[in-house]
Amino acid sequence: MMGREHAKARLLLEALPYIRKFFGKTVVIKYGGHAMVDEELQKSFALNIILLKYIGINPVIVHGGGPQIGHMLKQLGIVSEFKQGLRVTDDATMDVVEMVLVGKVNKNIVNLLNLNGGSAVGLSGKDGHLIAARKLEMVIEKGDAPPEIIDLGKVGEVTGINTTLITTLLGQGFIPVIAPVGVDENGATYNINADTVAGAVASALGAKRLVLLTDVAGVLDKDRTLISSLDIREASQAITTGMLTGGMIPKVQCCMEAVDAGVEKAHILDGRVENCIMLEFFTNSGIGTEIVCKRCEL
Repeated sequence: MMGREHAKARLLLEALPYIRKFFGKTVVIKYGGHAMVDEELQKSFALNIILLKYIGINPVIVHGGGPQIGHMLKQLGIVSEFKQGLRVTDDATMDVVEMVLVGKVNKNIVNLLNLNGGSAVGLSGKDGHLIAARKLEMVIEKGDAPPEIIDLGKVGEVTGINTTLITTLLGQGFIPVIAPVGVDENGATYNINADTVAGAVASALGAKRLVLLTDVAGVLDKDRTLISSLDIREASQAITTGMLTGGMIPKVQCCMEAVDAGVEKAHILDGRVENCIMLEFFTNSGIGTEIVCKRCEL
């Protein structure tokens, strides 16, 4: 028994320099994947976020909701179409997306945090002009052939983040929880990739860290071994050489952009691991992949 207690004390002492380094800083966490649907992981996530707040760190949450949107569309008999991994979003689909993300998923996360001792407030991009957006134009190059232009409907990209509401809430001790829905200058609503929104929010806030929770261990090399750290140059090479494929490419690009904009580090973590945020932030070894500006800054 005493050995276990000593081990707990050592863990706390190991965390102390990291807690000191993070104190008073802002971290932006994209919440999605399996961590959002498993009840035990949901509670673990909430407790991790609340602990960050209690020790003087300012967490900002940006969440996804693809599975929940897909389930609701199926119930309503609306067929989803995907192009290049993105959901084609017509007007009817956009209504469902906004209803699910803002009206259900967002409020469930807020409720989860509040029930476990936090003080969370739910937001969408429409609140306080938070997320300015425009229609995403996807162009696929085809060698010597003319490029293919793909119309994704109401899928958008971020053109600006108004941080006023976020910083006001943080200053009052609240945890902002943001649904990735943006609006353009004409009032049109757009569905935006949550990773992209999280990266844009982190950059605009000058956050110390950006965290993307995923359903994989992190960035893996060709032997399927976890890469614990990459600088921007190495990450770019991993994309151009084909080491990275599929959905990991936009995640790494999002992290690279945030770090290039001044975020100290970006992390890609396996959200299926209980307490993954604590393990990455407050232990010497960490568990995921971090992306930094330059290797010499590690």
